Amino acid sequence: MRSSRGFTLVEVMVALMVIAIALPAMLKALYQQVDATGYLRDKSMAQWVATNKMTEVRLLLNRGGNFFRGERRGSEELAEQDWYYWMESQTTEVPDFYRLQITVAADEELRDTPLYTLVGFIYATNVAGAGQ
Repeated sequence: MRSSRGFTLVEVMVALMVIAIALPAMLKALYQQVDATGYLRDKSMAQWVATNKMTEVRLLLNRGGNFFRGERRGSEELAEQDWYYWMESQTTEVPDFYRLQITVAADEELRDTPLYTLVGFIYATNVAGAGQ
């Protein structure tokens, strides 16, 4: 009698069932990783925009420019995408020190859910009113 070596039909069906269960779970994990990568990319870009705006304000003050009171908004292009920012300055208990909050979002309507918020404190003696 010859012995045959191979898989039985039951073994093949069990292997296919294991693959059929594992493959969708692996694809779901892969899609979550892709989504997370895009979110982290956008968050990093928003951080760069906020840091650039904070640096611009500090450089302006070092050159003798005026610091603003209130709120300013605008948009910047970075990595071929428009980023919307809102800068809000507030007085502090310490004279001539201001709290500056910069909020950045990928869309103008997403101010309530920003990608990044940067808060810094700035010393300024030349202060302009809001809207200047």
